[in-house]
Amino acid sequence: MRTSDLLADAFGRIGDGVRRVLDGLGDDALVWRPDPTANTVAWLVWHLARGQDAQVAACAGTAQVWDADGWADRFDLPFAPGETGYGQTPEEVAQVVAPRELLQGYLDAVQERSLAYVGTLSDDDLDRVVDDAWDPPVTLGVRLVSIVGDDLAHLGQAGYVKGLWGRR
Repeated sequence: MRTSDLLADAFGRIGDGVRRVLDGLGDDALVWRPDPTANTVAWLVWHLARGQDAQVAACAGTAQVWDADGWADRFDLPFAPGETGYGQTPEEVAQVVAPRELLQGYLDAVQERSLAYVGTLSDDDLDRVVDDAWDPPVTLGVRLVSIVGDDLAHLGQAGYVKGLWGRR
């Protein structure tokens, strides 16, 4: 298996998992919180897509899908243009209200860009330093694994919130 195939499989699992989580959820379920400070399914899906979009674009040296393809306008969120959700307050989390088709559409667009990018990578590319603000510096391979790990963690959280919604 080639490195790019392995990365494509890992990124592809994110999209498949989000489809399963969003399946059958209405608008009320997407913004439901098990307690007043918990994250919603809508916020978790938006955040994992925004994080992947911003970080893969930075690695690839391209514009983010969020801006380049008009997703920021479609979501019309009251946040700064580059916001990805990192460190947001419970009040800000509550402001992410979007139908599942919009959430899925954005993630699909991000995934398409991510998969196209990882499909171009060789083993040698993964050793390129993409962030020297850390010790040791972060390589492209480490960053891509981090993106997948973060997204899968948020996907699991979204699945858990969906399960709690169904049991309430």
